[in-house]
Order: sequence, then C-alpha cells, then structure tokens
Amino acid sequence: MNTKIKLLIGMFLLFSTTANALTLADIKNMEKSKTPEQIGLMIATEIKARDTGYESTTANLTMILKNAYNEESIRKIRNKTLEVPDASKGDKTLVIFDEPRDIAGTAFLTHSNILKADDQWLYLPDLKRVKRISSKSKSGSFMGSEFSYEDISSQEVAKYTYKYIAEEACDNNIKCLKVEAYPAYKYSGYTKEVLWIDAERFIPIKIDYYDRKKSLLKTQTFEGYHQYENKYWRPAIMVMKNHQNNKSTILKAENYVFKSGLKSSDFTKSKLKRLR
Repeated sequence: MNTKIKLLIGMFLLFSTTANALTLADIKNMEKSKTPEQIGLMIATEIKARDTGYESTTANLTMILKNAYNEESIRKIRNKTLEVPDASKGDKTLVIFDEPRDIAGTAFLTHSNILKADDQWLYLPDLKRVKRISSKSKSGSFMGSEFSYEDISSQEVAKYTYKYIAEEACDNNIKCLKVEAYPAYKYSGYTKEVLWIDAERFIPIKIDYYDRKKSLLKTQTFEGYHQYENKYWRPAIMVMKNHQNNKSTILKAENYVFKSGLKSSDFTKSKLKRLR
C-alpha cells in the first residue's frame, strides 16, 4: 500500500475512534481547509468506524431476479459475515443458497483483501467441486443476478480512493453527502462509484456504478433501514438496477443476528463441501 495512503488512513481512523462522530457541520467547516480527497476519505472512514464491533452476523435473504420483461425468479439465501479486526485485511463473507432445489447447496466464500484481488470460491454441489473465481472474473454476474462477484465482497476503506463532491438531497429530503469512490485494486469492473451517504447516520442511500467505458452501468438503492444493537444500521431491501440490459435484482433481508458466534474456521474453503 502506498505509504501516503497508509498514513492518511491511520490518521483518520484515529480521528474517528477518539473524537466525536463526524457531522455534516464538521464537513462544511472543513471545505475551506481540506481537499475534496481528504474529506472523501474521512467520510468513508467514518462509515466504517460506525459499523465496527459486530464481530459476526447472520441474515436470511430472498433474492428476486427480474428480467427485461419483468418476469421473476426467486432464491432463498443464508448470509454470514465475519468481522476481521486486522485493518490490513478485509472481512469474510459466506453465501449459501437453499432454494430453488436445482441450486440448493451452492455456496460462495469471500476473503476480502485490500489492494489485491479478493480470494473467492464457488462451490457447485452438482459437480462436487470448488471453483476459484479468478481476478479477471470479478466483474462477472453472481449466480445470474445483477450483482457481480465484486459487489459481494466487503467494501473496505483502503480498497478505494475518494473525492467529496457536495451535499445533496436524497429521496424523502434526506440530507446526503455525495462522494466518488475509485477502485484502487486491479481488475475492478468499475471506473468509479458515486455514493449518496445519509449525512446523519452515515449509511448508503444510493450508489451509481460506472463501467470500464465510464458509462453508467447500474444503480443500487437501499430501503427500509433498521437499527440493531443500538448501533448497526441494516437495510431491509437492496435493489440493483442494470441500466444497460434493463434487468434488476432485489434482495430482501430479515432475521439479522449480531455477535452470532461465528469463527474464522467457519469461513474456510475446505468446509464448503460440508455446509448444510
């Protein structure tokens, strides 16, 4: 990692954990003294700082795939996440498909990294084989959805560089911070992401994704947020709309459990074939 980036990240992590939480007023005051890049990094670091300490989570997901003709197919999924305290590494995620029957038992494991490609494996029960997802395939469709393999990994702060654009109103007159994020790792399917962040809760409301030709590819929206453990905000619905093929994927989440007791040993390649 670039030494300058490491120093900036360390400085802003210290800011986030030792000072009062960052506010919109703080950002407005800093606009004259700090660069848009510095403010963007501070916003991203604040988002991460407010969502630390959950240790591990589980949730049940319903995935609804809609084609260009609005025809639907539905999948049932279990999602597990392990928080990795080491700032030089990313979190771990496990996705298990339970329905429909023809894909039941399919599992997808991600070990997120920072400035190198995430380690990802897909278990296909019909073949009884674990397939490694190559670095150059991260932009491919995840199980036929409008989410890519890249989208499934955890969004670690140091995986991007940032630029604060402006304060803008989101839906329902929510005050949002508009920030551009540029992938700092090789083989990303995106040239940039444009995020609208709730300026009070520091949670994403909308993200636009631009492809390698710098054209708008997809938009993800987050709806129905609820707060858990008096700290952690999670959406009830996430929608990924592909503007280029007119398809969309909806994820409906329920039964969030925090500090669920998961361990690193639950997120290993060797266990994928033995999942139930």
